[in-house]
Amino acid sequence: MLNGKAKILSIILCILGILISISSTGIAASPSIVRYSSDWPVLIDPSVGSDVQSMTAIVNLFDPLVFVDTKGNIIPHVAKSWDISSDGLTYTFYLRPGIKFHDGSELTAEDVKFSMDRNLKIGEGIAYLWLGKIQETKVIDKYKVVFHMKTVFGPFLSTLPSFFIVNKKLIMANIKKPGMYDDMGDYAKVYASAHDVGSGPYMIKNFSAEYILMEKNPNYFLDIASAPDEFEMIASTEPTLVKTLMARRELEMTNRWMGSETLESLAKIEGIKVTQWRASNMEYITMNTKKPPLDDIHVRKALAWAFDYDAAVKLSPGSVQARGPVSLTVPGSDPNCFQYHRDLNRAKMELKQSKYYGHFDEYPIECQWNTNISMEKEAMLLMANAAEIGLTVNVKETTWALLCSDSAKVETTPDLHVLSDSSFYPEAASLIQGRYHSMTAGTWEQGEWLLDPILDKMIDDILATSDNNERYAKYREVTKYIIDLCPTIFILESPERIAYQAAYMEWPAAKGEVIPAYQYENMMRFIKVYPEKREELLKK
Repeated sequence: MLNGKAKILSIILCILGILISISSTGIAASPSIVRYSSDWPVLIDPSVGSDVQSMTAIVNLFDPLVFVDTKGNIIPHVAKSWDISSDGLTYTFYLRPGIKFHDGSELTAEDVKFSMDRNLKIGEGIAYLWLGKIQETKVIDKYKVVFHMKTVFGPFLSTLPSFFIVNKKLIMANIKKPGMYDDMGDYAKVYASAHDVGSGPYMIKNFSAEYILMEKNPNYFLDIASAPDEFEMIASTEPTLVKTLMARRELEMTNRWMGSETLESLAKIEGIKVTQWRASNMEYITMNTKKPPLDDIHVRKALAWAFDYDAAVKLSPGSVQARGPVSLTVPGSDPNCFQYHRDLNRAKMELKQSKYYGHFDEYPIECQWNTNISMEKEAMLLMANAAEIGLTVNVKETTWALLCSDSAKVETTPDLHVLSDSSFYPEAASLIQGRYHSMTAGTWEQGEWLLDPILDKMIDDILATSDNNERYAKYREVTKYIIDLCPTIFILESPERIAYQAAYMEWPAAKGEVIPAYQYENMMRFIKVYPEKREELLKK
């Protein structure tokens, strides 16, 4: 751990490094740019990246098969139209001709098939959305592709705005052998992690360990004339650096993890506003159900009863206490599900029923929080609440990269972790499957390691239900089942709160025009920037 002086020095050096980097690349003089403070690393391969910062890059670098509007309706994009068979097992998509990848080659049905096949073979990122659902993807002709399903997949269309298409020719040309994917070697994962293989509205200009700079695609198939010329993601969420860059008008948007004090300070600067909206964002404390003493449901319930939800709400302006695993803004959520509240007596009663009662000192509990995300207060609150019932919880800082690495094995996954997550598509299955199905164990999204075959079967049954009303009724059943297992402390439905340069930037999300798909609010093609207004501010 760094001492106080060392931390200050580290922050100063970080600020100087980023400012020098910005100056050396000439970014500050760019006529039309949006710069965004980002957690790191950014994984730009859509078959691998799935966290906030990675998806923020991916939605700008790649095109999805279909799009979604602000009301949640699926609308054409790369696919201009589609047909669904009466039995729900065949989806036929008709592609727009003439869409170009960034290297100039045309996007065709072969690329669509290749991209889905690659997702399913690699099995990382958000591939779990389609694993076990698709029997085969077939190319009918240059602009016609068919998905044959193994089973009915009710939300299939709703998931496809998160299915991004890669350039087959570039991937195939950059495969390294041998690799873990048989004839496909490494499937060009090394190449795609650092090179542009997309067709999206933005293309990579520079990519380093400190930033990723994208420039507008001059050959994009949709009108993006009014969009910013460039989009840069800067590798820092450190509050002092963020405030410095925002004050100098060298940063247009903060990330979603800035603390209330930082946002309040930024809001006092002329031209900067803090906007917030209720999306699908949830804050949890995950509990590793396979490590003692949290393998005992009574210990988990004790922590759930001991937690001070009212205090947590006060720590996060605009938030409300969560009701179960899914935000009430998401279709299929259950507004009437059971909700824990602070009750120390019930917490102590649960502990007395635990097989570890009287021996808790032999099983230290550690709660981790990501240093790049402002959730230390929630971790400290849990530590204090646990002490009130006789449990010792030690709080430890970690980084996002370490958390992702540690989550790969049950033994290294933290006992407790403060986690923020959102739905990838506008339906409860996104969070329920992503957070609790066995196929996502070993990823950052599931620290609970439930590995519950009954729950897996319930989730699979939901996904195989085509009728919306019937599917939503089943969501209520699975929500109750999850809450009864108490694998998680459901803390908050938290709003997105971001400071931005309102004086010279028009951002639809700030006006409530939010697209209900993961990180679509950060699509630069819908944003407008006015450099002349920025110059006026700099002269003051």
